[in-house]
Amino acid sequence: MENSNQVICEKRSYSREFITHQHEFAQILFPLQGSLDIQTNWQEINLTSNYCFYLPPKFNHIYRSTDRNEFLILDIPEHYLPNHTNSMYMNLDEQWSSIRFLLLEEASNQESASSGLNDLTRYITNKLQMSKSPSIDYIHKHYKKPIKLETLAELEHYHPVYFSSWFKQRTGKSPKVYISELRLKEAKHLLLTTAWSISNIGEELGFENSSSFTRWFVRCEGMPPQKYRVLKNG
Repeated sequence: MENSNQVICEKRSYSREFITHQHEFAQILFPLQGSLDIQTNWQEINLTSNYCFYLPPKFNHIYRSTDRNEFLILDIPEHYLPNHTNSMYMNLDEQWSSIRFLLLEEASNQESASSGLNDLTRYITNKLQMSKSPSIDYIHKHYKKPIKLETLAELEHYHPVYFSSWFKQRTGKSPKVYISELRLKEAKHLLLTTAWSISNIGEELGFENSSSFTRWFVRCEGMPPQKYRVLKNG
């Protein structure tokens, strides 16, 4: 990319040789065929067609592909981005698949620096700020059950030690606090909107018994769940 101030969207292929570099711009990689091995200081990823990957500016990485491959690449100048972004490994869900389709249309346009591509890039960078990573998505689906840090780290292809640091940068909270807040929110909702017993609510949230649920609720809220229910329901 000769001009780091220009948005570029194009198809590229990669060799079997390990290449180490970084660039002044951000980049999103969408696999179209084959896979790409990517290594950063914290992650090791085999990027396949079910995922896409975001690389922030000035982010050192090593990559190679061992098979026949083709990737759709979006190079994003730094001024399109918020002040700080982290690398993101994202599931190619319906929205990201639609974005990939629109980018493919732009890539087929000879005028790749069109206003349409620039507008689409602004939309994408905004979505990056709101997107849930695989680990955060997993937490929201499974927070009622015990979740191991190793499971979350594996979803992001991070070593567990680095994952906790990355997660706090991303959310402002540790994984433990993030999960606890989700459980507390759901506990309050169930206490105020259902007639379920304390035991049933604790069981729903993955606690072994009502005593462990009550102790946890007191630590979080400063009062037992039964008292919270009475006070809030008037």
